Amino acid sequence: MQKQYNTRAILTALLLCGFVGMFSETALNIAMTNLMEVFQISAATAQWLTTGFLLTLGIIMPMSGLLLQWFTTRQLFTGSIISLILGTLIAALSINFEMLMFARVLQAIGMGLLLPLMFNTILVVYPPEKRGAAMGFVGLVIMFAPATGPTIGGLLIEYLTWHYIFWFSLPFLVVGLLVGLKYLENVTEVAKPRVDLLSVALSTIGFGGIVFGFSKAGEGSEGWGSVVVITSIIVGLVALVLFTLRQSFMRIPMLNLRVFKYPMYVVGLLLVMTCTLIIMSSMIILPMFLQTGAGLSVFTAGLMLLPGSALNGILSPRMGSLFDKYGPKWLVIPGIVIVAIMLWFFTTLSPASSVAFIVALHIGLMVGVGMIWMPAQTNGLNQLPPELYPHGTAVMNTLQQVVGAIGTAVAVSILTGGMEKYMHGSSNPTKLTEIANAMAAGTHNVFIFTMSIALIGLIIALFIRRVVVNRESMS
Repeated sequence: MQKQYNTRAILTALLLCGFVGMFSETALNIAMTNLMEVFQISAATAQWLTTGFLLTLGIIMPMSGLLLQWFTTRQLFTGSIISLILGTLIAALSINFEMLMFARVLQAIGMGLLLPLMFNTILVVYPPEKRGAAMGFVGLVIMFAPATGPTIGGLLIEYLTWHYIFWFSLPFLVVGLLVGLKYLENVTEVAKPRVDLLSVALSTIGFGGIVFGFSKAGEGSEGWGSVVVITSIIVGLVALVLFTLRQSFMRIPMLNLRVFKYPMYVVGLLLVMTCTLIIMSSMIILPMFLQTGAGLSVFTAGLMLLPGSALNGILSPRMGSLFDKYGPKWLVIPGIVIVAIMLWFFTTLSPASSVAFIVALHIGLMVGVGMIWMPAQTNGLNQLPPELYPHGTAVMNTLQQVVGAIGTAVAVSILTGGMEKYMHGSSNPTKLTEIANAMAAGTHNVFIFTMSIALIGLIIALFIRRVVVNRESMS
């Protein structure tokens, strides 16, 4: 028999803290221009507030499988939320860039521990037939929180200062911590496996190097030609190959790669990576097009992207319930068809495209992603035996960060290349209408790329089938 937990209170504590953590990341992104003026820093320096956050996540998340075996659920939850609270408080009090940068690293450590813990706890406390709905609420956090960030952040910056992004977040984190301390139980056994320092070093260099390299390439200053970018990616790849070989020969690996022996886990992972690539590309390109191509304000652009992301968040628990009832195939395949169609329509955008048309396309895209993400992820994790849950969530969360960094960098490169090509053939490249047209041309290329990714995802989705969970292994 599976032990009974106060699942509602546990989920509330995890989701509240996760929501605030994800919100503060994107809310700060919209304050970058403001921060550059206040701290007298360049765009490349300001970008470190995002790059440093991603880099820390890329280092912490591969170790989460090991940490989940070394510390109790309550210890990890308390550690992650205290790190988030400290980071948020220091950010709110920041008087210079260095102080804010330190705060961002503390926040990233908190999120790097919290996200894998959230997935792992849900897998343990919910029976398989109710996991879809619970994972759907996680989808609400992962998609809706980053979407509200730019809108609420824009309002706070307009009427107060950027510090209030963090003052606004702080009370929610404290409430989440108190609820968690009262209701969250230790749901996993502490095995304390031997820590292999070489594995930790190779993982840090490998994942960290790749995330850093692609993030630097995406900054758009020197791009792919930068020695730092090329060196980081090559060193990262070599370290990852060595890390993989070492894990294969270890009796108790830091990151158990046996998860790749489960076909539905691999299919789910590939579909989640497909969605991450599409979303990260769209999230960076669409606001740029709306501001430079369509000539809209930052706040208006944020508001236009809110309905789609809000609907995705609201529908996510419903998609999870439908998954519990009907399985993944009837959600995932139609969902990826919808995504591909919306991306094809996005390739027709022009500076004259109506606001309603763009909002409708974004809503369609986000609904389609909602039909794919959580059902594919939950179905994949369901196939793993309980002892592989920490490793399955660690691999999935880590690769999402890596693919997110890659998607952002590739999208910016394709956009820049498309704009330059258009400008070479322009008779008046300084004219505002020509700059808008160049932005549209670059945007078309990005959405052709993402549509190609969606079509590959459709082929992968055809192999998805419902996992029948062995209930005896759960007891």
